[in-house]
Amino acid sequence: MYATIVVGTDGSPTASEAVTRAAELAVQSGAKLVIVSAYRPVDRARLEAERASAPADIAYVINPEEDVAAHLEAATELANAAGVAEVRTLPVDAAPAEALLDAAEQVGADLIVVGSQGMAGAKRFLLGSVPNRISHHAPCDVLIVKTDHVLTR
Repeated sequence: MYATIVVGTDGSPTASEAVTRAAELAVQSGAKLVIVSAYRPVDRARLEAERASAPADIAYVINPEEDVAAHLEAATELANAAGVAEVRTLPVDAAPAEALLDAAEQVGADLIVVGSQGMAGAKRFLLGSVPNRISHHAPCDVLIVKTDHVLTR
């Protein structure tokens, strides 16, 4: 059915719901799962301040992608717990929708999985939303996972 599935995460509970659904589909179809997290590099002044105050043996982990690494690690743990055989992570310096679209093209994805958060109300017409943009520009199938219930838990 699907050979390569792309899913995005920002570390939120709704993103975790989308990752869980993508992992389930990957297991069912034997697909490779590519977990994408969009980021903007951490400000250089903040990095220098954090490195200066960190012990020397861990200062090397303070880098422009430091925040995204934790999101990708947590999502990988979810995928591994679900039994996904092949997981790849991809931090992308871009806005979320563009990161997912670019990653899908780069890896030849058959499916992009994204949560529905942000698709409600008038804002989606004025500002656009990640799932809305992806559904209109994806090079492959798109699954929008209803994640509104996660916000009310």
